[in-house]
Order: sequence, then structure tokens, then C-alpha cells
Amino acid sequence: MTTAVSPSRFGIERYLSGNPLFVYRYMRRNPLLVGGLAILLALFLFWAIGSLLLPIDETRPLSAPARLRPSMEYPLGTDEVGRNILAVMIAGTALTLRIGLIAGAVGVGIGAVIAFVAGYYRGLPDTIIRGAVDTLQTVPGLLILIIIAASVRSGLTVDQMALIIATLAWVTPARTIRAQVLTLRERTYVDIARQSGMSGIEIIFKELMPNLMPYMVASFVLAVAAAILASIGLEALGLGPLESPTLGMTIYWNIYFGSLLLGLWWWWAPPIVIIVLLFVGLFLVTAGLDEWANPRLRRRV
Repeated sequence: MTTAVSPSRFGIERYLSGNPLFVYRYMRRNPLLVGGLAILLALFLFWAIGSLLLPIDETRPLSAPARLRPSMEYPLGTDEVGRNILAVMIAGTALTLRIGLIAGAVGVGIGAVIAFVAGYYRGLPDTIIRGAVDTLQTVPGLLILIIIAASVRSGLTVDQMALIIATLAWVTPARTIRAQVLTLRERTYVDIARQSGMSGIEIIFKELMPNLMPYMVASFVLAVAAAILASIGLEALGLGPLESPTLGMTIYWNIYFGSLLLGLWWWWAPPIVIIVLLFVGLFLVTAGLDEWANPRLRRRV
């Protein structure tokens, strides 16, 4: 029995090959991806090095005098309740990214399963899934998340926050990946695979998934960015984990205590700067991955 091999799979395996020279040459020709990875790496080092130098206790209230301006001892000063803002930023960057990674992974995972089932098998499953996705996309997602978060607000943790956001994070990946599956299932190599006796599950895992892997990776990065944005929006409304120093909760406490009116610029500016860097990095990575996933944009190396 002959196994069908897609012509484009060799190109994808080439992009994923471990040849250091090829990777170096490709990265030189993809400055967007390099820039995005550099920003995310800088944020990772900010957390990794900072967590080794500063104790986590300094993220708790009354761990230092309140409203201290930036100094050698407290480079970003302290907030209204005496927390070291630098320590809060270090811990908050990791916690916020954790929410995005968990929600993005769950959303893309569920969305991909639904998309492959609906796009490949068609029929009744596709009709039901397409109807559910189209219906959910007409409803304001933030409103649903606010209702869910408000109902479980008491004792909310970072992981629970991520799972709440993941309840809707699968909708967009399911819709976009399904469209790609519908296109690929009509390709010649998929027809050859069917005629060779491969089952639908085998075709999905051996033929469709390898060709869609770059697109799924790009979808995952987009899902992470969307999850982080949703979490910041909920937390800014006071619907997040109140005991955790995430970036969104830091913004909430700035609003609650009126730091802008009090002139505490060293409190409200750092989370905004980190959020901007985080989104710029994710955007550049997405744009770079789009060039990898889209043959029309892919450059020759």
C-alpha cells in the first residue's frame, strides 16, 4: 500500500529542518520574526533575571513605604499600598503571559480538533459546528467573558482566569483552520491518499496537519495575543485575580487609587510600556510566521 505524500510537505520540512545555515539565512530575510522574538526574549530575560534578584514578597502590600519615587533601592518606586513596582512588573509579566499561553493553547487545541472534523468530514458535523461558530461570532465576546468572570469572581486564580478566556478562544481558530482544511481536502495528494486506503484520521494527521502546521502556529500566536488583551480588559474592570500582580490588575489598582490624578507616573507607566512591548513582539512574530505559512509571501532563501 502506497502512502500519499504532499508535494508541499517537503517545503515545510525544509523550513523546519535543523540546518543551522539555512535557519540563519532565513532569519536574516525575515526581520519581522527576528524583531518579535528579540522583544519576547528581552521580556523573558527581564522576568528570569529579575525573579532571581528580587524576592516575591516585595509584590505584596506594605512590603515597603508607600508612594516612594524611583531610587537606587526601588528603581520603579512603590505604589499606593507599598509594593515594589519593579517586583510587580517582573511577576506580572510572567503571570500575564501565562494566561495568554494557557488560553491560547486550549483555544487553538479545541478549535483545531473542531476544524479538522468539520472541514474534512463535512455533512452534519460541519453544519452544526459552522452554525455554532457563526452564532458565537455575532455575540460580543467580552460581554460573555464579563458575565462568566463576574459569576466566579470570588477567589479567582490566574489559571481559572485563563480557562475562562479559553471558553471563547477556540471560535476564531476553528473558523480559520476549517477554511484551510476545506481547501486542502480537495488537493490531489489527499485524493491519492483516500484511494490508497488511508482512513480519515490518518489523512488528517499525515497529510493535512503537517501542511497546516505553520498556519496553526501563527494562529496560536494570535490566540495568545487575543487572550492577553481579553484578560487585561477583564482585569481592568476588577474581574481578575485580585491577589495576583498581573499587568491587568496593576492597571485596575491604578484606576482604583487614581494614580494619574495623584501624579504617580512611575506606577501607571511601567505596565503600559510592558504591555505595548508584549503586543508589538507578538505582532511581529505573527507577521513573520505569516510569511512562513503563506506561500505567496514566503521569500526564497
